[in-house]
Amino acid sequence: MDKLVMAIATGFYSGYTPKAPGTMGTLVAFPIHFLIILLPATGYYLALTAILVLAIITAGMAEKIIDRQDPGMVVIDEIIGMLIGLINAPLTLPALVVAFILFRIFDICKPFPVGWLDKHLHGGTGIVLDDVMAGIYTLACMQGLYFFGIL
Repeated sequence: MDKLVMAIATGFYSGYTPKAPGTMGTLVAFPIHFLIILLPATGYYLALTAILVLAIITAGMAEKIIDRQDPGMVVIDEIIGMLIGLINAPLTLPALVVAFILFRIFDICKPFPVGWLDKHLHGGTGIVLDDVMAGIYTLACMQGLYFFGIL
């Protein structure tokens, strides 16, 4: 069971990348996105919800397995955050690149409340929710860029 938990929590082992595991985990979100956008709207949002729940559970379990708080190799949080940022994003290379860059900026810089969530929540919820908030910021920016015809 621990191997399955670690496979999921580390984004199919992308989190073990020695340099920038969060960036590698973020990239794993894209093939998942391309699969779930094939679902009808209800299925798409159910899949996102299931991935969110799975992220919280496996991130918390991985933290206990590794015996370290918010270990860098756990990147399922980046995956769900990026998936949230990609909601209704245009399927063009420029839009996907912009979404990726925005998410990484919000995840790294941690504007309020991203940083607050990162510091004050613990366990699987704490690991995941700051990235969910970074994903929400990304989503808001992407929708604004789309609305104003920039993307």
